[in-house]
Amino acid sequence: MPLQGLRRKLIHACLYEAIAIGIVTVAVRLARPEADTAEASLLAVSTSVIALLWNMAFNTWFEAWEARQADRTRTARRRLAHAIGFEGGLAAMTVPLIAWWLQVSWWAALLADLGLLVFFLGYTLVFNWVFDHAFGLPAHPTHSG
Repeated sequence: MPLQGLRRKLIHACLYEAIAIGIVTVAVRLARPEADTAEASLLAVSTSVIALLWNMAFNTWFEAWEARQADRTRTARRRLAHAIGFEGGLAAMTVPLIAWWLQVSWWAALLADLGLLVFFLGYTLVFNWVFDHAFGLPAHPTHSG
């Protein structure tokens, strides 16, 4: 029987973030060999916490906005607006943190953030595919009306 409900969401989020923190820690260590592992890990955890909190806040806002729309269909245009809004807001929070933490220019921090964005697009695709194959697909509630 596939993993379902809140348990599935918690395992998914925790496993996703734990692996991501490990990968980002290694990436920071490779990009800045003078940084120690604890410093790199703390930056990875900090950006992960920001991403989780922003994800919850942004999606709550977006879904409330979406519920007020006459047409609630998730078109490609709406999904693009969601992605741009989410990533733009996340970058607004993480770029200053990365610049301060690594003591680099905002431009270097933005490039690092863009690199993370590209990485996370691929990572998310692969992680979700593997997770779904390992734990099964989530049940979809039926909607009437």
